[in-house]
Amino acid sequence: MSTAEAADGAGNTEYGRKPFKRSKSHFADRITADGRDGWPVEAGRYRLVVSRACPWASRALVSRRLLGLESALSLGVTDPIQDDRSWRFTLDPDDRDPVLGIHFLHEAYDKRETDYPGGVSVPAVVDVPSGKLVTNDFQQITLDLATEWRDLHRPGAPDLYPEALRAEIDEVAEGIYRDVNNGVYRAGFATTQQDYEAAYADVFRRLDLVSERLRDRRYLVGDTITEADIRLFTTLVRFDAVYHGHFKCNRNKLEQDPVLWAYVRDLYQTPGFGDTVDFDHIKRHYYVVHTGINPTSIVPAGPGLSGWLTPHHREQLGGRPFGDGTAPGPVPEGEEIPTGHRP
Repeated sequence: MSTAEAADGAGNTEYGRKPFKRSKSHFADRITADGRDGWPVEAGRYRLVVSRACPWASRALVSRRLLGLESALSLGVTDPIQDDRSWRFTLDPDDRDPVLGIHFLHEAYDKRETDYPGGVSVPAVVDVPSGKLVTNDFQQITLDLATEWRDLHRPGAPDLYPEALRAEIDEVAEGIYRDVNNGVYRAGFATTQQDYEAAYADVFRRLDLVSERLRDRRYLVGDTITEADIRLFTTLVRFDAVYHGHFKCNRNKLEQDPVLWAYVRDLYQTPGFGDTVDFDHIKRHYYVVHTGINPTSIVPAGPGLSGWLTPHHREQLGGRPFGDGTAPGPVPEGEEIPTGHRP
């Protein structure tokens, strides 16, 4: 999610006033086992910068937890309320990231490319020694965590991108990306009735297809959690809190679809998913930052969160969440979601 992804750099007030366009990741270097792009996998060398409000960054948070990469890849969390200068480290002492020593994420971008004109997006992986941005390629980061970082995975880490299922995962994830992950933004930032209604139709057509797919299977592809589930989860977990009202995707709430509501609760209650979700950050970001859509910046009091912990009964469909592996351990100290920001 970028400061300028909907506004071409014009600032927060332009959200919802210009046509929505998802910008491509400008910095697409990869961190690989063989270091072919000049960035070898190395424990402690890189820092993952995220906003817990952002669904694209949340993919990386879930993957990092499931794979047990917390000690190998440090975490910087920005304030959910960015300003026109970019994501801010105002949650840290002295408003400065304690590892990178910067106040704004754009400083790491500037070290990589002087006067970079594009949006400053998360997730971002920064090279700690140089302070330079390595990549903001949200589509590739999680795939590389699952494959290129394998030597640093925890014992019992699941295979989130199994080779035999990659073609199917890619196909399922592409439809979800186009119509759901991206579709809610196309609806929310639409500037014409026609564009809004087209995006709205895409969102719910795809959600209906996904609901039918999940009716008799616990996970989207195979019988274990994969990259496809992570990509769907990060939009579904935000749906009733922000996309239903704020982005006008209001045919129905997620909790009114018995299959999808049970599916997302199943994942939320799985270690590595819900323990990365900060509902306070999510709501405050969308309702406060998008002043072109919500000029009063009033944050809704609801919806209530207690339903997230109710029984889902999806285990009756079988499936093995972590395959031959095991659940991740406790959330590292300092990364816990505060009381009041979760059910």
